[in-house]
Amino acid sequence: MARLKSVVFDVGNVLVDWNPRAFFQRHIADPARLDRFLGEVATLEWHTQHDAGRSFADTSAELIARHPDEAEHIRLWGERFDEQIGDWLPGMAALMADLDSAGVPLYAITNFSHEFWPSFRAREAVRLDRFRDILVSGEVKLVKPDPAIYALALDRFGLAPGEALFVDDRPENVEAAERSGFAGHVFRDADTLRAALQGSGLL
Repeated sequence: MARLKSVVFDVGNVLVDWNPRAFFQRHIADPARLDRFLGEVATLEWHTQHDAGRSFADTSAELIARHPDEAEHIRLWGERFDEQIGDWLPGMAALMADLDSAGVPLYAITNFSHEFWPSFRAREAVRLDRFRDILVSGEVKLVKPDPAIYALALDRFGLAPGEALFVDDRPENVEAAERSGFAGHVFRDADTLRAALQGSGLL
């Protein structure tokens, strides 16, 4: 197997904190209604359509038609999506800086809407500029854990099987990456990841 020489990151809940509940609890005071909104209305399954390339205008219109009582909050999902994304997770900015300083090529594969990505990318430009390339699911209309997105990443990043460590917080995404030729790491926290990178000789 080829020697590891680069790291490919997920973005949400690996680099930065994505927390819709923290945002919407500021707008929905009733805990039961909040639970219903996130558990039955604006679900992860619904949001994944944006990651796959569908427009928010289309998905929100469909959802509002089914849940007209939540129209205001559904619109907020798109209008203020950036506010669902909090700070960088503890230790991750420093870890990125250390990898970059060590000359390790950095890439990312993120399930992210092509409409929501540009403003977030601009907001975090200083840190995300460390990455040589970022593959955004909504732009290519492929989402993790589809094997095709990992094959595309290897080709686009110019990596051979076995040359990259893929880091994601969702085990199913890591398992799919490993089947596609990546080494894998299920993210828990920066300290655990740093130890794994040191053990693999990347730091």
